[in-house]
Amino acid sequence: MLKIPYRVIMPNIDETISTMLSHDEIPELLAREKVLAVIRSLPVGQEIPWVLGADTIISYNGKLYGKPQDQDEAFAFLKDFQGNTHTILTALVLYNGKTRSTTSKLCKTKVTFSPMTDEEIQWYVDTGEWHGAAGGYRIQSLASMFISHIDGSYSGAIGLPISELYDILTEQGYKILE
Repeated sequence: MLKIPYRVIMPNIDETISTMLSHDEIPELLAREKVLAVIRSLPVGQEIPWVLGADTIISYNGKLYGKPQDQDEAFAFLKDFQGNTHTILTALVLYNGKTRSTTSKLCKTKVTFSPMTDEEIQWYVDTGEWHGAAGGYRIQSLASMFISHIDGSYSGAIGLPISELYDILTEQGYKILE
């Protein structure tokens, strides 16, 4: 959308969540680990102008929700969310190769699901959209039919908050408007 040239590199990191950290700290730590893993994976001496990492988790009722491991867990996540409001936490970490420094931003979005029947939840889980999605759903797709309210950033709920991305790039001197 912003016409920024990019290349996707999927870093291999341990996404085990520490209970010693606050919910707000976890996505930033994981995004930072992704950035560092990408930097370490590149050939020695390769110039790295920018590396952007992002991570999303969901917090509801004192519990963290990452990516469900299977259909049963996806069903359980959605069962918890239906009729309730949870918070999506998406962190961005940008590495600036010129200054060899990182900057981060956290985006919080509250999402309210309408009440859902077990049949509706099972139907959604059977679509397979839960694979690889924090909380077991994708707000930008079929799950949107069950969402009654969003308070915050829609793009942040998808996983890449555009306003925060623009802010962090601008702060680091990346020129989008040229």
